[in-house]
Formats: sequence, structure tokens, C-alpha cells
Amino acid sequence: MTVSIAPPRRIQRQTANNGTEKMKLKITAGEYEFDAVLEVEKAPKTCAAFIKCLPYDGQLVHVRWSGEGVWIPLGDYDFGVDYENHTSHPAPGHFILYPGGISETEILLAYGGVDFSSKVGQLAGNHFITITSNLDKLHELGQACLWKGAQKIHFAAA
Repeated sequence: MTVSIAPPRRIQRQTANNGTEKMKLKITAGEYEFDAVLEVEKAPKTCAAFIKCLPYDGQLVHVRWSGEGVWIPLGDYDFGVDYENHTSHPAPGHFILYPGGISETEILLAYGGVDFSSKVGQLAGNHFITITSNLDKLHELGQACLWKGAQKIHFAAA
């Protein structure tokens, strides 16, 4: 699968209550818009690799094995990262990047309960983006992918 790489963009930064800096994104998925932050302190290498891809366009499809989630299949694309801040149970609104290995590279968004898996068993992905607005629309997005098919997704610097 080919992923277009765009020049790095200046990303707006936001200071969280604990004094850490967050980088902001705007995500459009299907008919929904979300604000989000990159988890730079927890997954610095994954965030740096993803920033290089911005703006990023893809297709969300419903997961097959993992529960209430949608994913962007990326085939053998190599982001050049290993595990960091990885989990098999992302919370609703969390994006994780599976860097590849026993299954294909993918980005998964949880909209409900997720046990991240593939046909070969449980996987773990790097939690690198957290949605911060319109969390109440995640279930509708997931259901749209399930019943209407693939939905476009666009990530851009905010």
C-alpha cells in the first residue's frame, strides 16, 4: 500500500493541566469532525513518524476481530517505529498504530470496547492520538462503517 508523505507541517501546541505540551490535530471521519491531540510524550517516535505524513487521507473500515473499532489497513507500510506506549485495550477515542509484524500495519480507532486482535491472535498497538471532542459521535461513526461501509478519514494539523 502506498502512503503519501507530505512535508512536515507546523502543528499547534496546547499546554495540558499537568504542564505537558500537546500537539493538536483536526480529524474528519465520515460526516464527523473531531479535535485530537498527539501523545508526543508517551509515543514520541510514533508521533514523529505520523507528523511526517500530514495531511493524511485514508479509509476507515470496521474491524473484523477486535470488537467496537474501526481501522485503516496499511499493508506492509513501514513507519519505522517499534512498540512504545502500546496496548491491546485502547479506550474509546484512542488511536493506536500497529507497526506490523505478525499482521499488517494498521491504525485502529476504538469507539467502544476493543480487544485488539487479528486472525493470528492478540496484538498491541502504540497509543499515539487521543480524540478530545465529539466523543459522543464515535459510536455513530463506528456504526456507519459497519452498516454503510468504508468512510473517508482526514488528519490535519490544527
